[in-house]
Parts: sequence; C-alpha cells; structure tokens
Amino acid sequence: MPESKKRRNRGGRGSAPQNDAVERSSSPFRAEPEVEHLEFEDEGLPTWYRVTMIGLLILGLLWLVVWYITDGLLPLAVAGNWNVAIGFGISMTGFMMMMRWQ
Repeated sequence: MPESKKRRNRGGRGSAPQNDAVERSSSPFRAEPEVEHLEFEDEGLPTWYRVTMIGLLILGLLWLVVWYITDGLLPLAVAGNWNVAIGFGISMTGFMMMMRWQ
C-alpha cells in the first residue's frame, strides 16, 4: 500500500486542528442570507389558454360526477352511458392542451 504513505495527515485521531479548518467553520447565523429572486417570465401560453385548459379539466370531471350522482338523468339523459365518453372526451381535451404547457 505505498499510495497511503503519500497521503498527508488530514486531522485524524490525536491530531490538533489546523488553523485553516478553524477559520472555515463560521456560524451560519452570522452569514448574510442569500436571497434568490426568481423571475417568472412565461413566454409560452397566454392566459386564455390556461383558463380554457383548466376549465375543460374541471368541466369533464364535473360532467362525470353529475352523471354518476344523478344516476344517468343529467347532464344528457338521451346519451345514456355515452355520458362517460363525453366526460372523458372533455377532460382528455384539457389534458391534450397540457402538452403545450412549458
């Protein structure tokens, strides 16, 4: 193990602390806090797009919830079980719109 002989002593057992080690250990309470200011510049999507996307997600979910609660009488009694496909279709449109979110 000749490699270990070349290593210098880094303050193992019984060694006195080195001066540079004492200087490096400063109290974290004395240091000035570094505050990072985040800038939210969203160049991608306009506000109407986000509102429409979230609205479609909520509308699809509400469509399904109303259909299950009213036992198929609302929102469209004529559609019958196709209300599930309509609700999922509305929600999937919102999910597809989410793909453009950056």
